[in-house]
Amino acid sequence: MTTAEARAQVWDPAGFRSRLQSALDVFLAEQGERLAPLGPDALRLHQEACRAVSGGKRFRAAFCYWGFRAVRPTDPEPVHEDWLLRACAALEILHASALAHDDFMDASDTRRGHPSTHRAFEAEHRDARWAGDPEQYGAAAAILLGDLLLSWADELLRRCGFPLTQVAPALDLFDRCRSEVITGQFLDVSVQARGAADVDAAMRVLRYKSAKYSVERPLHIGAALAGATPEVLDDLTAVGLPLGEAFQLRDDLLGVYGDPSVTGKPAGDDLVEGKRTVLVALALDGAGPEDAALLDRALGTPLDGAAVTRLRGIIDESGAHGQVEGAITALAERALEALDRARVDDGARSVLRSLAAATTDRAV
Repeated sequence: MTTAEARAQVWDPAGFRSRLQSALDVFLAEQGERLAPLGPDALRLHQEACRAVSGGKRFRAAFCYWGFRAVRPTDPEPVHEDWLLRACAALEILHASALAHDDFMDASDTRRGHPSTHRAFEAEHRDARWAGDPEQYGAAAAILLGDLLLSWADELLRRCGFPLTQVAPALDLFDRCRSEVITGQFLDVSVQARGAADVDAAMRVLRYKSAKYSVERPLHIGAALAGATPEVLDDLTAVGLPLGEAFQLRDDLLGVYGDPSVTGKPAGDDLVEGKRTVLVALALDGAGPEDAALLDRALGTPLDGAAVTRLRGIIDESGAHGQVEGAITALAERALEALDRARVDDGARSVLRSLAAATTDRAV
């Protein structure tokens, strides 16, 4: 067994998620102590923050971790592992922030099988018979929770433990990441408002709203924290961008075809929400005039099981489903080819190959 193979075998995804959650729990407990003097309302917001950052696939944190290990395979000091986990956890808090805002903007009722933040606070307001509009209260809570988590993400990376001179390059990339995902979200909102999106526009939304911040930027942030050169960051872009696009295309398929018992979302949720994804854009291009018109009219409307099945059939018959599957395969292959050429540690390369498979071949 080579040294690289030995290092790859110690990667334990479940163990990593557990250690990452411990790092998050410690940080959130610190924040809870700070907020405690503000009273029970602050405690409710803190409890929702804790719920928002629990569970999930933790892909962003994993890519950050292995971006670091790609440049610095080992550390002489065990404490550095704790610092690295805190830095990786910042990506998960950023993700939770984006989800709180995204669910409100998309009017999503559920997240991971539970009420989304705005719906949970809306229901609390309604049940307590407070004054004012329950929906407005839920919206305010979701916006404020997302803002709070966004602030905490920056704080956790900045205070992860590594010297600030080492953290500074990672913070620069973290700044870019946040600007990209927020602007990408506005691109998405604008596309939905216009009620039309060609494949190029849908792909631009996909790239900036999700792909870059799901894989490329986490790799960059971890690598920058380890002192990566610009050349290595370029290598990681060649890996991370196509892999991130494949990851989101898989999400788009799951948003239409995913099993609700696995995804925690209703059947055909993306269709009900009216998302103008690459999948939908391809279907509208490839379907016959009547089918395309039916799909276009149905997007963003309440749909029962029969209607979802009918729309899935239109998408299948248009060839869009197969096209997206083909694109996922091609993008993943491009990422793996770039990974083979990348100037990174061989042990990290092996783990990143397994992460690439996990992100593109999944049911949730």
